Amino acid sequence: MQIAKDKVVAIDYTLKDDDGSVLDTSDGKQPLAYLHGNGNIIPGLEKALEGKAAGEELSVRIEPAEAYGERRDELTQVVPKEMFQGVDNLQVGMQFQAGGGEGEGGGQIVTIAAIEGDQVTVDANHPMAGVALNFDVKVVEVREATEEEVAHGHAH
Repeated sequence: MQIAKDKVVAIDYTLKDDDGSVLDTSDGKQPLAYLHGNGNIIPGLEKALEGKAAGEELSVRIEPAEAYGERRDELTQVVPKEMFQGVDNLQVGMQFQAGGGEGEGGGQIVTIAAIEGDQVTVDANHPMAGVALNFDVKVVEVREATEEEVAHGHAH
């Protein structure tokens, strides 16, 4: 069976940056299962897997535009430290959910990029924005999705 829209796909993968550093891997874990064609994985990897079958392996480089997007400077801003009331020991790398007050749903995840005195630089870019991603992938399984999986938009 070939990978196509609304098929459940299980893959083993290793993700590296251009320097060869491992950013993520399924090694030693369960394969990653997703519902193909439903935006559950980055677009570039989904396109590269289209038409593949169980047992196939591939190595693919995904440019930022087909992964987590390019870095956008306008998503970085400096805010007063007092906005983080109740947080002891504020540190670079901490992540917070910004906006989306009660009843408004989610909000955006921001990462603290710098702290200088009473000023905190927050960055709402995805941590992998602007990064080309290099995947080594093995397709472990391809199967029909259940009606429930298609209705929910993800693999169960």
